[in-house]
Amino acid sequence: MGAFDVRDLIKVDAAATATSDMMGRSAGSTTRAFHPLAERIAAMPVKPTLSPVMIEGLVRLFDVIAIAAVGGLVYWLYVSGNVESSLPYQVTIPLLAVGALAVFQALHLYHVGALRHFIPTAVRLTAGWTTLFLVALAAFFFLKIGDQVSRVWLAGFYAGGLATLLSERLVVTLGVRHLTRMGRLERRTAIVGGGEAGEALIRALEAQRDTGLRVCGVFDDRNDDRSPDLVAGYPKLGTIDDLVEFARRTKLDLVIFTLPISAEARLLTMLRKLWVLPIDIRLSAHMSKLRFRPRSYSYIGAVPVLDVFDRPIADWDIVVKWLFDKVVGIAALILLSPLMIATAIAIKLDSKGPVFFKQKRYGFNNELIEVFKFRSLYHEMADFAAAKQVTKDDPRVTRVGRFIRKTSIDELPQLFNVVLTGNLSLVGPRPHAIHATAQNRAYEQVVDGYFARHKVKPGITGWAQVNGWRGETDTEDKIQRRVEHDLYYIENWSVLLDAYILFKTPLSLVTKNENAY
Repeated sequence: MGAFDVRDLIKVDAAATATSDMMGRSAGSTTRAFHPLAERIAAMPVKPTLSPVMIEGLVRLFDVIAIAAVGGLVYWLYVSGNVESSLPYQVTIPLLAVGALAVFQALHLYHVGALRHFIPTAVRLTAGWTTLFLVALAAFFFLKIGDQVSRVWLAGFYAGGLATLLSERLVVTLGVRHLTRMGRLERRTAIVGGGEAGEALIRALEAQRDTGLRVCGVFDDRNDDRSPDLVAGYPKLGTIDDLVEFARRTKLDLVIFTLPISAEARLLTMLRKLWVLPIDIRLSAHMSKLRFRPRSYSYIGAVPVLDVFDRPIADWDIVVKWLFDKVVGIAALILLSPLMIATAIAIKLDSKGPVFFKQKRYGFNNELIEVFKFRSLYHEMADFAAAKQVTKDDPRVTRVGRFIRKTSIDELPQLFNVVLTGNLSLVGPRPHAIHATAQNRAYEQVVDGYFARHKVKPGITGWAQVNGWRGETDTEDKIQRRVEHDLYYIENWSVLLDAYILFKTPLSLVTKNENAY
């Protein structure tokens, strides 16, 4: 069975749902409830999707390996041991591999849309491969080195390379088509703004081939004639606030605004609510009378859009960070296991109760996760909801607990979260307790855009912690500064920054621990 099409559900139920909604409003309702169809869509299981960028990158890698392997194999079978110098071959093989990569890129052979269609791809690939070899022959002629390279090797390299590349693309095409049918290449999309502009955008997107977009519905703050309940067959599922909740409860990859740039105040108001989400946000430009240079736009098929926000740590960055977490996390578990065992024994000897303590925290995309810690409070005084922050000389803290909290040894069991459950990263914004407050105000009420720190996985340590903003956040200024540092980390992430933070963490535990109790 193919991938479940959300549009089928939307188009089947749209008319009935919209009619019911209009009847409810005509009865005097002034508050728009969360759309029942949005509830149904959000409740549906969604298969994990694969990044087209990663698939395209893998195909590039396969091409380079295949070309280098064929050139080396033909050399080994026919030329090896029969020539005075192997240098021309050692230079030609990698140059042709890199040259093929550039030619195929210029011919747009790596886009997922091209990978779905074998025949046109095969024609362009053959033309590009042939052109590359003609250029190579011309270079041998003008450099007067043609007599140093075997013609049989060149012919074998050309034929073997072409056959290998075509075979590889056939396998890739079958694989990409299978992933498409299974819904693994979809980009679940919400449209912001109804009316004529919204309908024109949806029609334009539906006319594109191979974009992988799956429109889940339309959201608009307007409730007048300019924004009808049905837009190009899709229902209006709610307001921008509803969209934030919808994106929290179901996987959403992309939001496209149809608002004109001239509606600056309205656009900024909506973006202030949406930028906290870990999704890509685009502004449609297909109906705009204001035209920029073509390179100013990105494109969904042939539909021009302006990039507003990009999801942080996406595509290959996710893979790199995941590998970093697993490799370094496992190494840290092994190296720190004696310390963790000694801590567990000390906790058990110091007070009654379990060694470990599990607590609910906010994780990626504001989801609730459960993190492990060494128990530092008396068991009978445990605060699983973290309703009250630990303060200086807090009587709830055990003797061992004071030491392990001061040195952050109590956080070491979170390595299990990194290595085993994967809901924490080694480095990232620290996960806050679900009822955490500063001066009796919830963090999200204190800091505008607070939930933007949940656009990435939380971490055991982070940029805020190594800069002294760890421990108690009893004032609004402290949580404000912590969030500022978290957002800086998200916007400037790199593996080198993660490594730097890990390197600096032990030093910061000694020199910047005045707020840790």
